[in-house]
Amino acid sequence: MMPELETPTSDAALGTPLTQREKRDAQKAQLRPLANRRPELYEEDEYSSEDYDRMIEMYQGTMAAIEEGEIVKAKVMDIRDNMVVLDIGFKSEGTIPLEEFKDLPDLKAGDEVEVLLEHLEDQEGSVVLSKKKADFMRVWERIRVAYEGDQPVEGTLVKKIKGGVVVDLMGVDAFLPGSQIALRRVPNIDELLGQKYEFKIIKLNKRRRNIVVSRRVILETERAGKREKLMKELQKDQVRKGVVKNITDFGAFIDLGGVDGLLHITDMSWGRI
Repeated sequence: MMPELETPTSDAALGTPLTQREKRDAQKAQLRPLANRRPELYEEDEYSSEDYDRMIEMYQGTMAAIEEGEIVKAKVMDIRDNMVVLDIGFKSEGTIPLEEFKDLPDLKAGDEVEVLLEHLEDQEGSVVLSKKKADFMRVWERIRVAYEGDQPVEGTLVKKIKGGVVVDLMGVDAFLPGSQIALRRVPNIDELLGQKYEFKIIKLNKRRRNIVVSRRVILETERAGKREKLMKELQKDQVRKGVVKNITDFGAFIDLGGVDGLLHITDMSWGRI
């Protein structure tokens, strides 16, 4: 990154004020690196000292407006070789792989997009940009608020991986452990892929970009609410419908809608079972 340009006002060695001509010569010397990059725009005889002051002010204003680690607007200049060429108004352009723009299938030259400015210059002098990281930063605040407020978030089960499932959470990948998918073990996880559910964020680490979610916590909360309501309604000698959840040698466990009850084998039938 080029250092800020300064207009000297005195001779550092002698401590005497500079003349107007000496100030202009000093400004020319500072602007010469810019002229080497764009020689067609630089003709030193055509500019007055006021022009140089204005050029320096414009240049410094541009530098102050661009900082690393910020989300900035960029203009699509070209799309070639599966790379998107972008201009953020800096001295050089940057490129981002086309695959990071999957949510913009109709992307074309002239479009304006938001990207993360990672570095002003790499080893080749190009701007380092990322749309994927910009998307992550954009939704991170919403995810953080939901986590700190213990609020549920909607997500889609995308693919099965070792130990669980990847969940698309507002465009960001989150991990759903196998033990947190449901209240009981799910025999075929593939049947759930593509389905949308509500999840609770149970772990968050921005530095590692690690998000862990749970559907089981949601289901346990719902079951606790149903149980509390049912316990207030249950009365002796009531006739209620239930779902058989488990069968043992001594009977069956029946889900009454939040509470499991035991139906003993001797009460299943008048005859022997």
